[in-house]
Amino acid sequence: MSPGPRRRADAERSRTAILDAATRLLAERPDAGLAAVAAAAGVTRQTIYAHFSSREELLTAVVERTTAATVAAMAAADLDSGSAVDALLRILDVGWRAFEAHPTLQLIAPTAPEESRELHNPVLDHLLPLLRRGQRQGEFDSAATPEWLAAAIVALSHAAGAEVTAGRMGQPAAERALRRSVLRLVGGEREGR
Repeated sequence: MSPGPRRRADAERSRTAILDAATRLLAERPDAGLAAVAAAAGVTRQTIYAHFSSREELLTAVVERTTAATVAAMAAADLDSGSAVDALLRILDVGWRAFEAHPTLQLIAPTAPEESRELHNPVLDHLLPLLRRGQRQGEFDSAATPEWLAAAIVALSHAAGAEVTAGRMGQPAAERALRRSVLRLVGGEREGR
């Protein structure tokens, strides 16, 4: 192996170690600084700055990486099979599992509307077709646009996570409330869901 590919492989390992450490550390301490992340990753701050120009850029990379894993799980959830209601519940389950794995992620996620919208676009790429299918098949109320329903579902999901993070609800109760609220929202409420 020539020095070029070896350096790239080392750089990729460092970047992965930094993101892994940042994900773990920020779950415990959302306000952790770059020095703490560097120590947890076993690298210097200089190494972090070689990959990320600022703490905000590192936080964005952590959120994007976690979002990508969640979107991959949504893609694997077989959203085209079964009823639209069941597929919607599967997508909510994937999102909730991601929240359980990274409960403080919403504390470090971008809050600017444009950044937040951009971050959610890959999720919406799965959610919007599902909502359209549910409306076409008569499982979901078509009085509201799929775009509005998707925005409301994302907002409800964040609200459920915020209630857990603030200690006002336990995870099981918040998950049940989210499922019930979303099903009522789309008009797909059924007994026992």
